This record gives sequence, C-alpha cells and structure tokens, in this order.
Amino acid sequence: MDTVTSEQPASRGRRVRCCIVGGGPAGMMLGYLLGRAGIDVVVLEKHADFFRDFRGDTVHPSTLQVMDELGLIDGFLKLPHQRLQTMDGLIGGSKVRIADLRRLNTKYPFIAFMPQWDFLNFLRESGKRFASLGVLMNTEAVDLIRHGEIVAGVRARTPDGIVDIEADLTIACDGRHSTVRERAGLSVEEIGAPMDVLWFRAGRTPDETENLFARVEPGKMMVTFDRGDYWQCAYVIAKGQYEAVKARGLPALLEDVVRMAPVLKRGVADVKSFDDVKLLTVAINRLGRWTRPGLLCIGDAAHAMSPVGGVGVNLAVQDAVAAANLLADALTRGCPSEHELDAVRRRREFPVKMTQAMQVIVQNNIISGALKGGDRPLKVPLIVRLITALPWLQGIPARFIALGVRPEHVHSRAAAVS
Repeated sequence: MDTVTSEQPASRGRRVRCCIVGGGPAGMMLGYLLGRAGIDVVVLEKHADFFRDFRGDTVHPSTLQVMDELGLIDGFLKLPHQRLQTMDGLIGGSKVRIADLRRLNTKYPFIAFMPQWDFLNFLRESGKRFASLGVLMNTEAVDLIRHGEIVAGVRARTPDGIVDIEADLTIACDGRHSTVRERAGLSVEEIGAPMDVLWFRAGRTPDETENLFARVEPGKMMVTFDRGDYWQCAYVIAKGQYEAVKARGLPALLEDVVRMAPVLKRGVADVKSFDDVKLLTVAINRLGRWTRPGLLCIGDAAHAMSPVGGVGVNLAVQDAVAAANLLADALTRGCPSEHELDAVRRRREFPVKMTQAMQVIVQNNIISGALKGGDRPLKVPLIVRLITALPWLQGIPARFIALGVRPEHVHSRAAAVS
C-alpha cells in the first residue's frame, strides 16, 4: 500500500531509476556520476539557483583528483579561484605553520577556493551532455512515497504544485537538516561542538596581502581567507553566545576583529549591520544507520562535519564517488538491496569517524581552551610547536586535510554518449 503523510493532493510527476534529493556537492556529483553511467537519474534542488553565500567554498586535492579522473579538470580550473598551499597562523602571538600541502605527492597540491555555486553550476552544465540526467530546480522534497516498508520516491513541492516523483532508489543529499532523513525516521547521534561561527565578508584592496589564515587569542579565534577582491572571515564564538555578541553591538565585534587582524581595518566598513553577519551553527553528528529499503543517505544528511579543516565538501564528494562506484552497476537492474546500499556506509563510515575524531581533538585541545579566555597567556600546544619546528611533519596534517582518510577514485562505468 502506498502511503504519504502529506494531505495535499499530488499530480503524477515522473518515474526514474534514482531520485537524488539535494543539489549540493554530494547530490550534484552523484547525479553527474550516475548520469555518466547511463542511469535514469534526477536531482531535486529546492532553490531556484545555486547562488547562496556562506557555504563551503574549499575544493580539496582529492576532489580535484576526482575532477581530473572525470576529464573535467581543465575547464574547472579555468573558473576564478584562489589557491592555498600552506596553513599559517598566530596562536597567542606566536607564528605557527600547521600544514604544507607542497609536501604532498599529489597532482594538485593545493586547496582551491571557489564559490560553491560555481562548482555546482559547472557540474550541472557538464552533466547536460548526459540524456539520462535531469536537474529540477525549485523542487523541494517534502515527504516520502512508500510501498509498505519500501521507500518508493518523494513527494515534492514545485512552483506548479505538489508532484510525486517515483523512484526505485531515493538518495538523501539534503544536508544536515535533511527532510528525507527525518521522514525516514533515521536517528542521529550528536557528538557536539563547543563553538559557532560568525561568517562575513570584508573588502580587500590589491595592496593588502597576508598569508595568515588563523588567529587564536585568549577568548577569541578568527580565520580569514584571501578571496581576491574580498576577505572571507570566520569569527569563532562559544556555542550559544550569539545573542551576547549582538548585545555588545556591532562596533565592539568589529573592534575585536580589527585588533586580531589589522589587515581588515579598511575592509570591515563593508559590514554595515548584523544582517551582513551570518551565524553558522556548528554541529558534528552522524547516523548509525544510513539506509532504509529503497533509501540511502550520504553527505551531510549522513554525517555533519565541523568546519575544522574545511573538509565538509570533500567528504560529501567522496561519499558520492563511493556510492556511484558501489551502486551504478546494480542500478542498471533495479533498486539495490538494502545490504547493497549499506555497502556505502561500510565503505565510508571509517573515514567519517576518523575525521570527526580529529575534529573533536582540535576542538578540545585548541578551540575550547582559546574560547575560555582568561588573563593567562595562550600557549601554543606542544604538537603544534613540533609541527612548526620540524617542517617534514607538516605533510602529515596536510595529507589529512587535503586528501582525507581513504580517498575515493572514480571506478563507476561511463556509458556511451550519443
């Protein structure tokens, strides 16, 4: 028996082999890979376009390698971007180097900073050559269609009303607040994070150059990225302290910012009000179970990452590559069994847990201590002093950040393109 909880009447939309909910990095990459394999797949994106600020803009070497394996790298790197090879910072006034990507034995030893909408638009445009791939914008999944215990598609809201999109397999890529995950009744294990982030832009002039990306002082922490004509800034605050920061007022916040990063003195004039400052609520969590019959969760829908290391986009892309590698052939015959779907979790769970564990170590040993403040000078942790003093050690965190644990490579088939 088909069951949906929405009371709104729905019109018949379409039937596909695979319906991907969410047009972020996991969804668009998986859509491209399945379309490339000749699978009848549709990606649903609830917004009218990809143009939204304050998203992860880091494209790591492992993702660049995937783009290379797909034959897309030359066109991709023609898009405007900046490159980061060393990760330098100030902790309590002491200069440190945490990672040096130049020490990696990889074809692309840099992190590319690129607006995420450019990345997603590039995948969408590149995927248009696959007749089997469709991308539906302004289409928001609001419920699941079920045949008994089996998920058989989604009910979606569109500008023309509610439609049912039936699918042999539904894949949730709709982020850390996943509607699909919630409707499927999958429980989330919260690991916790001690901080939230205030995200804003400050203007930059060509004569303003600085290679520091992290600044840590007693009670304060900030990260800045050179984005060409502006500085992208992440001001870290203790969890739940946003209202207290607002109560102090914008001038007090910007005064702290400039004191930590004098290079921003002119640029912070672009921050006119708290409307220009976005609160990013940090969470680390993961699902114990990523599947139901006919359903798979990947990316942030399966595991939300801390911004530590900026690895969220990378993990999402790696999930997508693994899912295509493991499921594309089975999808040519119908819906994979739940055991086959769970192979994605079995493949990706270890990298997720290891990455989250390292993020928790950084949170507990650097971020939490810094945010507590106090009058005592902030000491550089021993491990950071060692990494700074012994340059050969800088390749270890560089590999972890840039390539991750168990990087994936494209093994899914490529169908002939007519």
